Amino acid sequence: MWWRQAQKQFNQDSRAGNKRKFKQLVARGTVPGIIPYSGSDPVGWCAVQPREEFVRLEESRILAPVDERPIWSVTCLFVAKESRGDGVSTALLKAAAKHVKKSGGRIVEGYPVEPSGRQPAAWLFTGIASAYVKAGFTEVARRSPTRPIMRFHLAK
Repeated sequence: MWWRQAQKQFNQDSRAGNKRKFKQLVARGTVPGIIPYSGSDPVGWCAVQPREEFVRLEESRILAPVDERPIWSVTCLFVAKESRGDGVSTALLKAAAKHVKKSGGRIVEGYPVEPSGRQPAAWLFTGIASAYVKAGFTEVARRSPTRPIMRFHLAK
């Protein structure tokens, strides 16, 4: 829910309140992202929806819109610790692109981190740039040394 609410609203809601709001999104039929599985076990999460669903992006000068084109945004890319290094991030990004295409979108945008040295996994919650490159994304803007804006253009 962090990306979906203004800072003030997010801070006012408890963890339980945010969990309830997220469940309400799903109950209304919203598909907030995709989950990869290894057998019957979930091994990750990718939040992907039209950019306008993520109000926090509008508050960011670093992640401000590049242009006026309709964009689907990847705002969270999580891989379970035991599955890291297995290519799950790249597979998730490719699956997100397929999901966006099936949903009628034409451009997928992500906001990965390009870490300088070792960083805690919690700081890499939008994914790392190398996974995006492996999935076919290209950099379209960079307003911070460590935060490229990357896009994948879907064929019609």
